[in-house]
Amino acid sequence: MVNVGQELLNVPFGDMILQMSMAIAEGQSKLDRNAVEIAKFLAEEKIELPKIGGPEEAGIEEFPLIALGFYPSFYQFQESIIEVKMAITMATSTEFKLGVKAKAGWGPFSASVNASYSRKYDYKVEGSSLLRTKLVPVPPPAGLEKYLEALIKAKSAAFTEKIPPAPETPTPTP
Repeated sequence: MVNVGQELLNVPFGDMILQMSMAIAEGQSKLDRNAVEIAKFLAEEKIELPKIGGPEEAGIEEFPLIALGFYPSFYQFQESIIEVKMAITMATSTEFKLGVKAKAGWGPFSASVNASYSRKYDYKVEGSSLLRTKLVPVPPPAGLEKYLEALIKAKSAAFTEKIPPAPETPTPTP
């Protein structure tokens, strides 16, 4: 006979946790490598914009996309759930029937016996599992963020040095 408790213990729950953990670690690694590749692309890819300044400084200037504030997206696994549902049903039934017919009278005697025996055994296992994980965006690593802020600040300073001061408008006299 099958032991229901043993069936529940046979669920490879530890293996499921290990496999999900390894999949999350591998997924996180791939997400991080992808963000780094995008950061490299944004640093290398340049866009041409008109120079800021007076007419004497007309021309085109190149800027890396990352210097203009384009950041790679970073993601992190925030929560993971493993849910296992199992239903085990066992049923055993035994049926025994006995029928006897007899004819009696004066003289010879006759009897018939009809016996039937049946045993039914039913075993049903149903199971399902659900693996769910939640992925959320996170800010870039602190080092990259500081670098980007310094780069943007340096580029902004270069812009402001090239922009001539706005002419003062005279105040109207009454």
